[in-house]
Formats: sequence, C-alpha cells, structure tokens
Amino acid sequence: MIKSALKSVLLELHSIIGLLLSLVLAVIGITGAIMSFEDEIQANLNAAMTQVEARATLRLAPDELVTRLQAEHGFGKLSGMTMSSDPAAAVRIRFARSADRARPFSVYVDPYDARLLGTPHGEEFFATVRRLHRWLLIPGDGNGYGRQITGIAVLGLVALMISGLVLRWPHRATSIKLWLKPNLALSGRGLHRSLHTVIGTWVLPIYLVMALTGLWYSFDWYKSGATWLLSRPGAATATMARQPPRTTRTSDGRAGIKSEERPEGAPISLDRAWEAFLHAQGDRYASAQLIPPQGAGTVVRIRSWPHGAADGARDEFRIDAATGQILASELYADKTTGERILARVLDIHRGSVLGWPGKLLFMLAAAVMPLFVVTGLLLYLSRRRHRRLVRTAPRPSLVPGE
Repeated sequence: MIKSALKSVLLELHSIIGLLLSLVLAVIGITGAIMSFEDEIQANLNAAMTQVEARATLRLAPDELVTRLQAEHGFGKLSGMTMSSDPAAAVRIRFARSADRARPFSVYVDPYDARLLGTPHGEEFFATVRRLHRWLLIPGDGNGYGRQITGIAVLGLVALMISGLVLRWPHRATSIKLWLKPNLALSGRGLHRSLHTVIGTWVLPIYLVMALTGLWYSFDWYKSGATWLLSRPGAATATMARQPPRTTRTSDGRAGIKSEERPEGAPISLDRAWEAFLHAQGDRYASAQLIPPQGAGTVVRIRSWPHGAADGARDEFRIDAATGQILASELYADKTTGERILARVLDIHRGSVLGWPGKLLFMLAAAVMPLFVVTGLLLYLSRRRHRRLVRTAPRPSLVPGE
C-alpha cells in the first residue's frame, strides 16, 4: 500500500516536471539533432571555396592577409583565423560583426594572394540553431536567462529519467523482452505507454550522457566541480611553460603572466606569434586557430589540431605577440584520462567520440525527444479523463432492494 502511494506521488511529480519542461526539451532535442552533422554538411556546402590551387610561392603571413582584406573590403576587427598545413587549403577568417550585421561574420580567403573566395554557406543558419539550442534565442545569449533555463530543463530531464525508471521497474526485472520490446499490437493509452516507456529505456543511457555533459555549458558550479573531480590538483590553473614566463604582481599580490600592454583597439602583430608556433610545432599540426587578445595585452592564443584529431583533442599555446615568446602551452598528449574527458566534453555530448555511428545514434536519440512530449501529454490527459469518469460514475447501492 505504501509502495503504491509512493509511486502515485512519483507519477504526479514526473507528470508535472514533464508538462513544465516538455516544450523546452523538445526544442533542445530537435536543434541538437539538426547540429549533429553540422561539420559534414558545411564541408559539402562549401567544398568549392575551401580549396585553392597549391603554388610554389610562399603563402601570405597572417598580418598581410588581414591587412589586405580590411583595406579592400572594409572588414572590421579580427576575431579569429584558421589556417591549415595543407598548401591547397583556404584560410578561414572571422571578423567582429558590424552593428547593422551587413558585413559577413567569416570568409574564406586564398592564402597566396588574399583573394576573397566567399562567405560560408549555412553558417548563419547553424549559428541561429546553436543559439536556440543553448540559449533559446533569449537576448543576452550566454549572459542572459536562456542559459539558466536550458540548464534547469536538463536537470529536469535527469529527474524525469530517474523517476521514469523507478515507475517502470517491473516485477520481472530480468525480462529483456519486457524492457526493450514495445507492444505495437496495443492501441490508445496502452500503445502510448508502451512507446513512452520502451523507447525511453532505449535512449536513457544516451540522454544521461547528453545531460551530464550539457550541464557543463549551463552552470559554472557544475563546470568547476567536474574540473575539480577529473583534473589533477592545480591543473585547472597551471599550464606547462616551455620557457620560464615573466611574472608580475597584480593589485591583490597574486603572480601572473606579464605581457606587453597596448592601447585598446591598437593593432597587434600576429606574425611573431605564428612564427613561434611553427617553430614549436613544425609539421605536426593539421590546422591551427589564431585568437587575438581581447582588450589590452598582447597574448595570442593558438589552438592546434594534429592530423586526424577530433575537435577536443587539441593543443593550446599562449604566445606574446610582441616578443614571440611562448608563455605557456597545454598539450593534449600530456593530459590525464580525466583531463582528456574534460577537453572532449563537446565530443562526448554529441557522440562523436564514437565516430560517425555514435553521432548518428545520438542524433536519432535527440530527434525522438518530441515523441516523449506527445506520448507523455496523451498519457496525462488520458489519466485525467479516467479519474474524472471514476468520480462521476454511479456507485452501487449497499442497501438491499435499492
């Protein structure tokens, strides 16, 4: 009797959480499925402008590329540049958006003569889908309320999975058929319940992985806790210095890396940083992304991926562009297992750690999220209708003859 009452309470909580969060979870699921093969889709859409004719002449240095583009096309402030070791690959350069959003966000450029090849197709679409997935298009993006709302929805998903598993637990828990085979011979409420519970069991492990990694992007406390749990002591703040960095004291007495100061908005040379990176990496890199400093300072971040590496399996360098000195480096090969997990949170989140079969599996799981919204709502309405009929049904008389 007590067990039945507890399950009734748990069912009500499961229903309330599902009703409150169903729309947000459906949006997160659909947009996540759309983005599953974003890289492959964009690679095919933009294949014509990502390749150039390899030539015997030297490719232009980063500063020359940016200077020519800004002079000829009026682009704004540089926000990033992706270069490849492949002599036939185009360079992708990102600029800060103009206030009227008239200028493109990024362009492909011929590295030999700075000829503009075009703006990536599909970039704006996927950028909008990503903002919808992460922040529900709520103003403020990552600094707005959308980030917290999606985080709360993911916590609710975890609660739904736990409560659903408890409610579903059968008397014959070892029956594989009972757990994994939907009864398609049923109709109405029976069919809805079978689809809701059985398919929910199929995707539960995937949803759990998605939820635990998705929370990384929603809550700073969760990210800090995961970093503390999986990384070596001090690894979150300490990096491997190739040369002893120059240090200075901040106003509160803490030591920090010293770099040359420059006025806000003043141009910075990327060539020294790029030359230092090439000297350190040689031909070990397949592609590298240069990220100029924001505000004052001259420290350029360079992320590099070796041949065949996944997105998260990258090295990162911090280089003083004024002197060409490598201030710090963080090498993927030197990370512990836990630190590699942290570095590849996004790859785990979308299933790409398992290759394209994993991405396909995660995409299908995300795509069926609306199924649980529909079947859950139908089950809730059916349960309410059943209760209403029970309350209004005439009760048999206990008095003989009446």
